[in-house]
Amino acid sequence: MLTLNQITLRRGVKVVLDRASVTLQPGDKVGLIGRNGAGKSSLFALLAGRLQADAGDVALPPRWRLAEVAQEMPETDEGATDFALQGDTRLMEAQAALAAAEAADDGHAMAEAHQAIQDAGGFDARPRAQAMLLGLGFKVHELDAPVTSFSGGWRMRLQLARALMCPADLMLLDEPTNHLDLDALVWLEAWLKRYAGMLIVISHDREFLDAITTVTLHLEDTRLTRYTGNYTAFEELRAERLAQAEANYARQQERIAHLQKFIDRFKAKASKARQAQSRVKALTRMEKLAPVLTASDFQFEFREPMSLPNPMLAFADMACGYRSGDGAAKTIVSGIDRSVLAGQRIGILGANGQGKSTFVKTVAGDLAPLAGGMTEGKGLAIGYFAQQELDVLSLADGPLMHMVRLARDVGPPAREQELRDFLGSFRFVGDMVTQAVGTLSGGEKARLVLAMLVWQRPNLLLLDEPTNHLDLTTREALSMALNEFEGTVMLVSHDRALLREVCDEFWLVADGRLKPFDGDLDDYQRWLLDASRDLAKAQRANAAPPAVAAAAAPERRGDRKAQAQARQQLADRTRPLRKELGTIEQRMTNLTHEMRTIETEMGRADLPALRLAELGRRLKQIGDENERLEERWLELGAQIETMSAAAG
Repeated sequence: MLTLNQITLRRGVKVVLDRASVTLQPGDKVGLIGRNGAGKSSLFALLAGRLQADAGDVALPPRWRLAEVAQEMPETDEGATDFALQGDTRLMEAQAALAAAEAADDGHAMAEAHQAIQDAGGFDARPRAQAMLLGLGFKVHELDAPVTSFSGGWRMRLQLARALMCPADLMLLDEPTNHLDLDALVWLEAWLKRYAGMLIVISHDREFLDAITTVTLHLEDTRLTRYTGNYTAFEELRAERLAQAEANYARQQERIAHLQKFIDRFKAKASKARQAQSRVKALTRMEKLAPVLTASDFQFEFREPMSLPNPMLAFADMACGYRSGDGAAKTIVSGIDRSVLAGQRIGILGANGQGKSTFVKTVAGDLAPLAGGMTEGKGLAIGYFAQQELDVLSLADGPLMHMVRLARDVGPPAREQELRDFLGSFRFVGDMVTQAVGTLSGGEKARLVLAMLVWQRPNLLLLDEPTNHLDLTTREALSMALNEFEGTVMLVSHDRALLREVCDEFWLVADGRLKPFDGDLDDYQRWLLDASRDLAKAQRANAAPPAVAAAAAPERRGDRKAQAQARQQLADRTRPLRKELGTIEQRMTNLTHEMRTIETEMGRADLPALRLAELGRRLKQIGDENERLEERWLELGAQIETMSAAAG
């Protein structure tokens, strides 16, 4: 188990933890929550050994392996799969031992190293790493691409894959969903649910926390409080705890007032002096309960738009994309025939790389349409929050200077004191209004961008991943503000809670088209899983050997006899594949039944600890085998499909 006992931790002059204690059990899935700046990342650094406690003890089993996502950007020409594979520290150690044994010509050591490699799953490690990369959104042709060929967000996905490859007993994940689209996020949730070790995750995505966590650690005012359950359960339990604390405090204040009234009344009377003195001692001994002070909730609202044109926008056979330096057009999405009406709440969905941001940039005017047209309603005022918006802030200037420039160049104009008051409503108070933006946290920068957005009084909000740097409190404030906004909202986000709370219809960008999506987010998640399987099959089919295509030649000549022969040859060639496919499906069915039986047994309250551990190990084995079988099932299906398409 992991135990923190009376831990005090300081970062500079700031106390992050003050006599904090908590115990976590193996297999716990823990959500670590708290306001930005509360010290969550410092606690991770303490657990990882990068920081030492000023007082108290951290107890971890000595043989536990720890995995976390490295925050530095990797700079290497290694292939993506090889880079991810190096996260499997047990396999790397076994391979290093084999290399040393071979160099020393030590046969016994070589045998032990080969056994260690087998125990570490070395013979299927590469397919496992590639399956992980595919799940995180990489394409088949990118699996061996050099790490330096990927953008920053994709390199962070590689760091995440590398951490997930580690056979860890304790995994620390700090905001793992920030660089993920919904398809990769859904895959990560499924993977973490199967993970058998202890997981501690920092995240501001409440649906992600609800899906994977069973324990919630709340870091507030230098103290750690453990709650059983996911984030929703935490909210309910904490509300009950705060209500009880408030009631206890009120009762104590009544008791104090009663004692003080007696003391004030009788302390001067000799006959009552002894009783009054006993009341003074009672008042001194009484434990003072602190008043219930919770972090003040952040709230803001969008100003009423000056006008509400209807329709706001009309697209006529519009195509979106880019133009290269020589003027050549690369179309990403085409044939867009839609209207955007006043008051609509539109969530824009689509797998990574399908063109969501390209469409949004075209609507915002950052990109010109490649074809067709876009007609703006009279008085349209777009408020655009771009993914890279935080990067274009002037790092040397303070929030006030940003607002002064905005009021002067865009409007509406205002005096400095009015701008200071406005920034105060977004928690920029005192000297913070002149503090250099470069020294602000990601959440504070995001609040500044929101403030600048609100000031412009838009009637159409175009939001591309606005919550990446926002804590849970600010996300909830944004959700409430958007629901009260009188204009139109178009939203791209991987925050499912925000999408559910704000949007009442969805548009899907897929296969180069934009069309309405008939369903909710749960339907979309199922659609994503189906689409990812189809894509994996298609990508594998594209790698089919030339001989497969050549087998279709007789059919293309129109020779009926040759066609019949080709069909028979196809049946002969695919028969062993179909047989293996049936065997795999039967095995997967058997494993599913066994897994359900084990889960039922593990739910018994009287189950001995040794038996519980044995069942846990078996569940891990089942999960690993299921992954391998599913990968092989996809490969076989793709092969059969490719051969059938070539022959048909």
